This record gives sequence, C-alpha cells and structure tokens, in this order.
Amino acid sequence: MPAITTVDYHTGGEPFRIVTGGVPEIPGSDVLDRRSAAMRDLDHVRRLLCHEPRGHADMYGCFLVPPDDPGARFGALFWHKDGFSTACGHGTIALGVHAVREGMADAVPDGETDVVIDVPSGRVTARVRCSEGQVRAVTFVSVPSFVLARRVPAGGTTVDVSYGGAIYASAPAAVVGLAVEPRHLPELIERARRVKADLAGHPASRHPADDRLSGVYGVIFYDELPGVDGVAHQRNVAVFADGEVDRSPCGSGTAARLALLHEDGLRGPLIHTSVVGSTFRARVAAVAEGAVVPEIEGMAYRTGRHSFTLDPDDPMGTGFTLR
Repeated sequence: MPAITTVDYHTGGEPFRIVTGGVPEIPGSDVLDRRSAAMRDLDHVRRLLCHEPRGHADMYGCFLVPPDDPGARFGALFWHKDGFSTACGHGTIALGVHAVREGMADAVPDGETDVVIDVPSGRVTARVRCSEGQVRAVTFVSVPSFVLARRVPAGGTTVDVSYGGAIYASAPAAVVGLAVEPRHLPELIERARRVKADLAGHPASRHPADDRLSGVYGVIFYDELPGVDGVAHQRNVAVFADGEVDRSPCGSGTAARLALLHEDGLRGPLIHTSVVGSTFRARVAAVAEGAVVPEIEGMAYRTGRHSFTLDPDDPMGTGFTLR
C-alpha cells in the first residue's frame, strides 16, 4: 500500500480526516455511485485510517472525489469506524475551511464564499465567511430535511425519526433517566444501540425516495436548556454507527432535529450544544414541499498533516477497534 496523506481538522471537537493522496480514483457516475465503489474497493483504506493504532473508535474522515457536474467544486465520501455514511455536517464545515485554506476555492478576503460539494445524500454548501483574509466561520447548508415518523416505540422508550441527509431517531435524555453529560455516556451509548437495533428494518427507517439512504444512522438524546431572547437551546449527543459518539453538536443530526422542531412550531434560531460544550447555531432558511432547508454555523480548525503507511510485516494489518 502506498503512503496515504491526509489533512486533519476538528469541528467542535469532532475529528475529520481528509485524504489528499495515495488513493486511486474511485469510479462511478455520481457521488452515490462512487460511495458504492469505495465500500467495495477501498474499505481497507478506511480501516487503516480509522482504526487503531492510526485512528480510534470515534474517528471520522472522507475521500475527495469529482463532483456530479460542474455546479459543485468537488465531491466527498464520508466514512467512520464501521463504514460509509451518507451525510456529514461537521465534515462539510471542515471541507469549507480546507477548500479555502488550500486554495481549492477562490475566497473573497472579506465576505462569504460558497463552496458547493456533492455528497451521497445530495448537494450541500459550505458558506465560508472570511474577515481580513482569515476564515472566521462556516455555514453548512444542508439537503432538504423532513420528519419521517413520530413516537415510534424503540429501545424501551419512544423516539421521533427524521432525515437530515441521514436518518436519526431522537428523544429527550430525561425519558431514559439520563442527562447529556460525559458521565452518562456509557448508558447513553447502550440506550442508543438498543434504539437502533429495534428500528432495523422498521418502516420509519426507510427513505421515501432512495433506499440507498435508508436505515437509522444515529440516535440523538437531548436536554432542553433555557433559551434567551427567543433563541431555543438544546444540548445533545449523537450516537451513530455502532456506538460512535459525535463530539460536535452533529451537523446532519442538527438538520434532522430542525425538521422536528420546525414541525413543533419553532420559528427562530436554535443553539445546539454538544456533550463537550461546543456549539452550532442553526436555523431553517427555507420551507418547501414538506421539508426544511437547514443552515448550521460552526467552525473547523486544522490539527495536522499526516502520511500513513502500512508495513507489510505488521501483524496488526489495517488495525483494530476495542469498541
């Protein structure tokens, strides 16, 4: 295996590893097609970069691929320790910062620049705001997001199911006797696994238009916090894949939550706080045909550049996970 180069970021504490070299071109007619090819042909690379000793059980990253058409800058295939996801808001924010800082997009030094990206769930935008030539914030403009089902029994409680580029089940942490705090993470992970297992194959977990987007990707537990001046405030933890915990407030999860909250009557902004205290500011930018278009603001920071190799004599191979 050749050396694989990456540039790493974190968004709200959640890692994001962008592959910049060492991977062959991924075939396909569009990004969703390329995702299938990557799952088939490059899963060993995903494992190498995600699993220990080069990664960890909560690692996240992407392969860059060509866009579906010239209307986007590039495409992205998102992955985690257990496979490939269909959406990633915190990753889209990191990709916006990366595109501007690496010269992949011509950004105005004072103002906003749209970096349009094709991802498996559709076309998204990272709206990069710069001041004095420095990136200050990025707004993730999600795919249309909508409610799939309400009060579905799962995991010993009831959950609401919604789509924000990926499908999430969500419930107040209090209904399972917990709070969104680091000390409760083991119990929250276990509860999330139970919810996800109960929803496997459930009609509420089916995407109405494309079955390749079906399946509950994550489970969100949230706490209601006091709002200020009409701004709603929640603290959440998204447990996705098999027990992986999002350190950020979860971009696609926030989009899915906004669909539910808008149906519940929320018309102002939402401050979404993560289990580690980082925040996204979110709002519904448009409503059309039973869906909302979420805009979610955050910021990503580069943490390093890396070159990863696999020694052919290494008995650990592409690595392992302990969770």
